[in-house]
Amino acid sequence: MPPAETGDPRDPRDQVVAFPTPYGEGRLHRRAATDPVACLVLGHGAGNGVASADLEALADALPDQGITVVRLEQPWHVAGRKVATPPATLDVGLVAGVAALPDADRAVPLVLGGRSAGARSAARCASDLGAVGAVLLAFPLHPPGRPERSRRPELAGAGVPLLVVQGERDAMGRPDELEAADLPADLDLAVVPGADHGMKVLRSGALTQEEALGVVVETVLEWIVREVVG
Repeated sequence: MPPAETGDPRDPRDQVVAFPTPYGEGRLHRRAATDPVACLVLGHGAGNGVASADLEALADALPDQGITVVRLEQPWHVAGRKVATPPATLDVGLVAGVAALPDADRAVPLVLGGRSAGARSAARCASDLGAVGAVLLAFPLHPPGRPERSRRPELAGAGVPLLVVQGERDAMGRPDELEAADLPADLDLAVVPGADHGMKVLRSGALTQEEALGVVVETVLEWIVREVVG
């Protein structure tokens, strides 16, 4: 049975497509470019779901630049739960969501991505799903206060070019911690000055919140154009 479109999208520009998984219904929140050159699929973290400010900023800006943006909402969030399910279930949801993409999205290069837990899942699944690269926002290199529990192997084993966009104050992996982790050669690290794990900046910081999100958007756009579009 093909995925079903649902009503009441969160934004009038969204096409919302429901898809089945073994753990319940997931949803694709899709904003299509008119003449797409790539499709960026973004998984959310354990906080605001697809409404996270950085994911929304990318969905707002990139379609006008020829990049279709699909924000993938995991079943646990669709069901209204407060706590994310284990990492393996997120990978299942991501695989099912990519399988439910419309034909138009399959006709252009696929870039996987996401923030936090969604970034980890994208790194784990990118190669198997045929992605040409992965955009990882706020990659959680380790749990808060537990730097010994490094998730560097997920970066090292991705098998595709990576862009990591990290807040300068990210408690789950500051940029200097990532640099010290001996990053793969095909990984580009970009820093958002003054930003924390949620890409939020202090009022007294060098950048406003709008400017910080602008850094995220411009960094992702430049990387996709360079690495994917050529």
